[in-house]
Amino acid sequence: MDAIRERLRVNLAAVEERIVNACTRGGRRRSDVTLVAVTKTVAPAIAALLPQLGVVDLGENRPQELWRKAAELPKDVRWHLIGHLQRNKIVRTLPLAHLIHSVDNAKLLRSLDVEDSSDVLLEVNVSGEATKQGFTPSEVIQLIPILKELKQVRVLGLMTMAPLQDAEACRPTFAALRQLCDRLREQGLASVVHLSMGMSNDFEIAIEEGATFIRLGSVLFEGVA
Repeated sequence: MDAIRERLRVNLAAVEERIVNACTRGGRRRSDVTLVAVTKTVAPAIAALLPQLGVVDLGENRPQELWRKAAELPKDVRWHLIGHLQRNKIVRTLPLAHLIHSVDNAKLLRSLDVEDSSDVLLEVNVSGEATKQGFTPSEVIQLIPILKELKQVRVLGLMTMAPLQDAEACRPTFAALRQLCDRLREQGLASVVHLSMGMSNDFEIAIEEGATFIRLGSVLFEGVA
């Protein structure tokens, strides 16, 4: 396990340097960007090394895996659900999730609102790919009246995934999400400030375009799992 920990440390240091450089290019502060380590491909014992190395924001795609790892890892970990949340898993997930990145339909939004207080992001299919879930940008605008009426859910921002392509080609997707976020604030939704965008292949471009959360997996665990 010592060798795995050292490899993780080296990977994190390299990623951190890239984050800092991207922030510099984008005219942003390093503190503006939160690294969410996506632990879906690693065992709990490996995921547990991340808080020891200073990474306390961990992400899972599946609620069941989040439940499992949350039971085994330190309680100070901030868990992020970045994959689809079925309504029948809301009750068990809410007490564990620091932030849900993936609210992708109005029914889920309403179900969350009647259940308990929660912080969420709206998943937006900016690229319009048929294989991706989420609201279209125009649907997000149409949601504004509903968002203003929410009682227990706090919508803190937006999330998207760019197409799998050259990193620079992802820039228009990220810029469009930032512009949509700006439109929501202009419509009186002052809490909508966060942008969850950027993964291992394109996170530097996402940071330059305003990401406040980046979701990294393979680049962190290279040579580990």
